[in-house]
Amino acid sequence: MNRSCVNCLKSMVVTLNFLCWLCGAFVVGLGEFQMIHSNFASLMPTFWPIYPANTLVITGTIVTCVCYLGVLGGMKENRCMLISFFVLLFILMLVELAMACVFLFYSRELGFFENDMMRSLEIYRQSSPESNTTLKDDLDAVQNLLKCCGVHGVADWKGDVPISCCSDDPCNTLLQTNWQEGCLVKLRDWYSSNYRSTGAGVATMFITQFICLSITIPLFCHFSRHGLGYQ
Repeated sequence: MNRSCVNCLKSMVVTLNFLCWLCGAFVVGLGEFQMIHSNFASLMPTFWPIYPANTLVITGTIVTCVCYLGVLGGMKENRCMLISFFVLLFILMLVELAMACVFLFYSRELGFFENDMMRSLEIYRQSSPESNTTLKDDLDAVQNLLKCCGVHGVADWKGDVPISCCSDDPCNTLLQTNWQEGCLVKLRDWYSSNYRSTGAGVATMFITQFICLSITIPLFCHFSRHGLGYQ
């Protein structure tokens, strides 16, 4: 392999890994945005460990670190960095592929929602004003955002209807008019959309990283044959 081919491969490795690094940074920002503006995790304790926002932040952080190693390895022609990048990226790709499959699967299998939401609603009803404030804030946010009330409908509140169910603006607390539609279907659709978009994003990142990995192999082999890359 002549020097011009090596330089071309090196440029491609650096460019693609820099794009992956930017993609990882964007994913972290997106995850943080979701955490701030749509943090409904307390309502879904059954499936909280792979809540989309948490997964985006963790995955994006790891991707930025690994891709930064690839950028340095390509620029410095360092074989040690390249092999470390290759191993870490390969492991990360396997994890991302599994995550994408899980999110795409659970975008259709969301049967746990009803039990979790009913449990959250009962906790809300039976809690004192000072307790379970996070869960109450999340459920109020869901009802305000999605314009719904209760799980299946306003009757789920059994007369103790919170102000977040009010359909008027401003709300007349003496003659409160409430949303009649339940939140179960709307929140399930919202989560399903998030799972699909997260799964598709992770799958796209997987494809980009696979291209990076494929280009890194011949570059590493060239350095190995010529005894380069450790200086």
